[in-house]
Amino acid sequence: MSAKRIIISGGGTGGHIFPAVSIANGLRKLEPDCEILFVGALGRMEMEKVPAAGYKIVGLPVAGLKRKLSLENLALPFKVIRSLNQARRIIDDFDPDVAVGVGGYASGPLLWMAGRMDIPILIQEQNSFAGLTNKLLGRRAKKICVAYEGMEKFFLADKLMLTGNPVRDGIAPATPEQKIEALRFFELNPDKKTILIVGGSLGAGTLNECAKDWVRQGASGDIQLIWQYGSYYKKGIQDFLYANPAENVKAFEFIKRMDLAFAAADVVITRAGAGTISELCLAGKASIFVPSPNVAEDHQTHNAMALVRKNAAYMIPDDAAVEQVFPAAISLAADETKRKELENRISEMAFKDSAMVIAQEVLKLIKERE
Repeated sequence: MSAKRIIISGGGTGGHIFPAVSIANGLRKLEPDCEILFVGALGRMEMEKVPAAGYKIVGLPVAGLKRKLSLENLALPFKVIRSLNQARRIIDDFDPDVAVGVGGYASGPLLWMAGRMDIPILIQEQNSFAGLTNKLLGRRAKKICVAYEGMEKFFLADKLMLTGNPVRDGIAPATPEQKIEALRFFELNPDKKTILIVGGSLGAGTLNECAKDWVRQGASGDIQLIWQYGSYYKKGIQDFLYANPAENVKAFEFIKRMDLAFAAADVVITRAGAGTISELCLAGKASIFVPSPNVAEDHQTHNAMALVRKNAAYMIPDDAAVEQVFPAAISLAADETKRKELENRISEMAFKDSAMVIAQEVLKLIKERE
C-alpha cells in the first residue's frame, strides 16, 4: 500500500503555524510513513518555521487585503489568480489524498482548488466567529473541526466536530516543581508574583505600551514581569529598556519555552487569539485578554467573550488597556482566591489531545476515499 499523502495549508502568524505543525506531528505518530507537504504564503513566517519543525513547505504568492486603499490591493486579484494556478500545479505534482486548512492567507486558494479537484477537505476553524474564507470553504469541506460550541450558525451541523485547537507540546498545569524550575529559568524571585505579558510572534503594540507605561511608573507593586514584545517591535523596545532599565523585567523578542513562561506566571496578559486561549485553558492560567481591534470580524472579542461569559477570564478593551491592564493584573496577582477561581474555570474549558483527534479525522477521510 502506498504512503498516505497529506497537504496542510495555512500560516501567516504563529497562531496558525503551531497548530498546523501539531496536526502534522499527530499524523506522523499515527502514520509514520505518511508524506506531508505544507503550503504557505511567500514571505510569511511559516516559510521559516515549518522547515525548522522538520517539514517541507512551498509558498504561494498570495496576500491579505489591506484595510486602507493601496497599490497592494490593486495587485491582489492578480496574486489570487497566480496562487490558484500554482495551487493546481502543487496538487497535480503532489497528488494528495486529503487537504487540511488551518487558516491564513494560503488556505483559501489551496483548499478552493483542492475542492474543485475532488480532494477531500478538512478545515480547522480556530475562532468562535468564523471568517469569510472558511465560511466559503466550508461548503466544500467534508469535516470542520471547531474549538467553540454554537458554530452551527456558520457551518452545516453534520460536518462539525468539537475538537478544540491544537497547541504546542508541553502545555499543561504546572506542578510546584515545574514552577520552581520556570522561575530559575527566567532568573526570577520566587517570593514575588509574576506577570507574563505576551503579544504573539509579531508582537502587539498596545500590550507593549501597557508594559512601557508600568515601567515608566517605576515597575512597582512588588511584581516581576516576563515581557514578550515580538519581532516587529524589537528595536524600539530594546532602546526603551536601555533608557529605562528595570531589574524586575525580563524582556524577550520571542519565547521558545512558553511552557516555562506559563509555569512561572501568576497572571497572563495577552491578545485573544484562538491558539493562545487554547494554551491558557490547558495551562490553567488566570488571564486578562485585550482583544486586537485589527482582526477580521472582531473575532478576538468573540473568542474572549466565550470565556468571560463563563467567568473564566477578564477582558479589557484595547482603547482602555494602557490605563487599566496593569492595575487589574497587579490586583489579581495579589488576590489568591479570585486567581484560583479563574484558574479552575478556564481549566474546565480545555480540550486535551486536539491535534491527535484532528489527525485521526484526517486519516478517516483518506480511508473513506479508498
